[in-house]
Amino acid sequence: MKIVEDWLERFVSTALAGDLAAHMAMISPDVLVFGVPGFDTLDFDDWYRQCEHEFPQRLLSDIGYSAPDIRTASEDRVLFKALETTRTTDGSISRQGVEMLLGRDGEDWKLHQMRLLSDDEARHDGLL
Repeated sequence: MKIVEDWLERFVSTALAGDLAAHMAMISPDVLVFGVPGFDTLDFDDWYRQCEHEFPQRLLSDIGYSAPDIRTASEDRVLFKALETTRTTDGSISRQGVEMLLGRDGEDWKLHQMRLLSDDEARHDGLL
């Protein structure tokens, strides 16, 4: 689905460019992130602080999303799962199944919810 492909492309490019304002503009102020070990949920402010710390240091050398699988879509919402692969400048690589809910905000699409999938669920969904 072009909406998801375009959104992911901009999401990745703003993160790799270290463009905090543009990256955070793609995320709803009401965003919630589930499944992060040690936290019930993370919110917009948590995400902002993390990016504010990581972006100037250029800790990410690459990030990508493969096998996006649209679960449901309407005129103003798209729910999909994908495999997120991140590579840090120290060479470590992480692969994580994610579920993302995008919502239309005027003409823009923003991330409203993200859930990190367990390895079992990611394998079941064919992401790992």
